[in-house]
Amino acid sequence: MSYPTPPGWYPDTSAPGTERWWDGTAWTAHTRAPAAAPVHLPAPAPVPRGGGSARAVALVVAGAVVVGAVVTGAVLLTGNDEPAAPAAHASQSPTRTGADGVPGDDDPSPDGTPVHEDADVLTDQLNGITLPIPDGWERPERTSGQLLTMRTEKSYECPGASASYCYPGTVTTRTPGGTDATTPEALAKEDITEAADRAYDEDILGRRIHGGITAHRQTAAGEVTVAGRTGYYVRWKITTAKGPGGYVQSLAFPSPTGSESPVIVRYAFDAGPDGPPLALMDTLTRGIRPIGDTTTDGGVGSSVEHPAG
Repeated sequence: MSYPTPPGWYPDTSAPGTERWWDGTAWTAHTRAPAAAPVHLPAPAPVPRGGGSARAVALVVAGAVVVGAVVTGAVLLTGNDEPAAPAAHASQSPTRTGADGVPGDDDPSPDGTPVHEDADVLTDQLNGITLPIPDGWERPERTSGQLLTMRTEKSYECPGASASYCYPGTVTTRTPGGTDATTPEALAKEDITEAADRAYDEDILGRRIHGGITAHRQTAAGEVTVAGRTGYYVRWKITTAKGPGGYVQSLAFPSPTGSESPVIVRYAFDAGPDGPPLALMDTLTRGIRPIGDTTTDGGVGSSVEHPAG
């Protein structure tokens, strides 16, 4: 009888020095640095008084203790006495230079089936969707918190915080938590304030990267079909103390997976000539697909270009 591997943090074989969260059935996009486990070694045996033969015996005993500790550590690390931990696979962090996790193309899924990932889409395995990656955009090597992110390759020094870098465009996906909102409209309206604050007021380190938000106004809102589900979006124009300001959008919709749990996609585009065209938000929304859906209508991968406007 085989037993499922319980949820938990496991070594990500595709990214040495990183652990990835296994939810009991599939890998998620959440990663972290591994927690250091303390190593307790037995105290060395006292060296008996006497001649050279006694010292030799003591050295042999001490050497045996060290070897035993190493062997014990190896057994603990490999987990030979427990069900094998699943290996991270490509669908959690698609293969592409600069991807989060950067697994190999032939890394297996939990059932051992090799997974081949399109290099031109961002795959959110947790929420069951893919987003097209526009030309000139990339997946960062690391993400903030539990957000799966893509952003413009171009960056610049943030106008309100030295030694920190901002990006003209970012898009993140997340699963909402700690909210009583149940409809896409309520979720989007609730999320837009946090989305604006995170993009243009304070970053996760508390830095006022644009000098803070001084004003905002809603420029668009309404229902929209996303991956075959009815969603809702809210878009704000943001004015900041420093820099050009920008536009933020919160898009909420039911996941195309069987649970239909809510998904939120956040967009943050700088205003002005150096920011991405605002119409790209709509293009990316139209390009969101359920995982495994190969249907295209001009919204997949490298075919996504910056529209005019």
